[in-house]
Amino acid sequence: MNNLVGETMDVRNPRTGELDFQINVTSQTQIDTNVTALRGNQVDWHNVGPAGRAAALLHLSDALQKEFASLAEALAIDTGRQTFAHFEVAKSIDLVHQWSKSVCSLFDSLANAGHSAQVPSVSFQHELVPYPVVAVISPWNVPLLLALLDAVAALAAGCAVILKPSELTPRFIQPLQRALDQVPEIAAVLNIVTGGPETGHAMIEAVDAVCFTGSVPTGQKVASHAAQCFIPAFLELGGKDPAIIMPDADLVLATRAIIRSAIGMTGQTCQSLERIYCHADIVDKFIAELLLQLDPLTLTCSATGSGDIAPLIFMKQADTIQQQVDDAISKGAKCLRGGHAVHRGGIWYPPTVLISVDHTMTIMRKETFGPILPVMAFSSVEEAITLANDSQYGLSAAVFSQNIKTAETLARQLNVGAVSINDASLTGVVNDVEKNSFRASGMGGSRMGSAGMTRFLRKRAILTQQAEPVSIALFADTQNPI
Repeated sequence: MNNLVGETMDVRNPRTGELDFQINVTSQTQIDTNVTALRGNQVDWHNVGPAGRAAALLHLSDALQKEFASLAEALAIDTGRQTFAHFEVAKSIDLVHQWSKSVCSLFDSLANAGHSAQVPSVSFQHELVPYPVVAVISPWNVPLLLALLDAVAALAAGCAVILKPSELTPRFIQPLQRALDQVPEIAAVLNIVTGGPETGHAMIEAVDAVCFTGSVPTGQKVASHAAQCFIPAFLELGGKDPAIIMPDADLVLATRAIIRSAIGMTGQTCQSLERIYCHADIVDKFIAELLLQLDPLTLTCSATGSGDIAPLIFMKQADTIQQQVDDAISKGAKCLRGGHAVHRGGIWYPPTVLISVDHTMTIMRKETFGPILPVMAFSSVEEAITLANDSQYGLSAAVFSQNIKTAETLARQLNVGAVSINDASLTGVVNDVEKNSFRASGMGGSRMGSAGMTRFLRKRAILTQQAEPVSIALFADTQNPI
């Protein structure tokens, strides 16, 4: 855990467990100063129009490409993940490039003018007005991509952005800043600050809108503070995503997808599958296939760092995972694989398979954020839907069936914002399809698709009367309209 020391914070290395890095804590005064500068610079950024912003974003994608190796190296240390670090940088560059290509056409599609249907003599024009300064408070699990997912969309809309990456994974900030410095027009409207929760709290008080990605409890605090400041909050929070495996599912395919979702990145993503409901007729076959595919996987805690399962990034997460596993076993669950953390400087948690689980166990009700696969049998489609919907969360889900019509019918009855059919966690790689978070998994406009940008735009209506002023009776006691 990071420790506040004066005006710096120590940062833990997830692979070694050592505190081997430091960040400065940005003060309230400095945040206010930075936001004032952003407000001034945002005017010019907005006035260059969509084409000017598209050109700058294209330059940023080129600058990020130049920093590819240093970004990947920093992310690998931040997260303990080698291979995914390269994927994350590539995906981030592609994200910036896609916004540079689409921002002009999107603004063209939003142009709106005409006449009122109620009062035909009144013409109107809509002007798109961005929030001047948006705060982005990003998480530790996918540090670069989830920071840019909100920040770049806000920039495309014409906003300025103040970004606070997680204090747990800040090493990538330095190469990111080098890339920003290569594009001065963006560096003027994207400011990066560092620190812990107090820094995020101070940001909210200085800006016009806030984006937060993280846990439900912290998201509730952000929403409450934003409400007190009377600014909108766009929240992407936790999940307890279910998978439903129908009796006609391709078990090899389903198992492979579920494993990738549930234990990829050590289960440290909000859209990881954390509940598996399998039809009773095939549950034994599924469990056998699950163990068959899991057993060859290894932890990356050897001296060479080779293996498949990376360490936990947040040390306290190991306690949450262990408490949930222990609770399940104490209530009758059986652990077929894993079940205990491995300490090698850093903390690794092996893939853990639990059977004989039920909804009295916290492992089936609270977000785990770890590589745990609890499997529960169901007998009917109605039961599967009831179990999947028995949750405070509503982020996403997965359905496996070779009958696509059946799968789609089932998917439409799940109270979540996205359903992957015959795959899992597709929202993690498909960012151009709009979807919302249901229930406690979030609120505000979608961060995916075109809505990722349009949520940062307000509409100002310019109404022009082309005839005599409208006559209405303003006072109840007069017979003469004004």
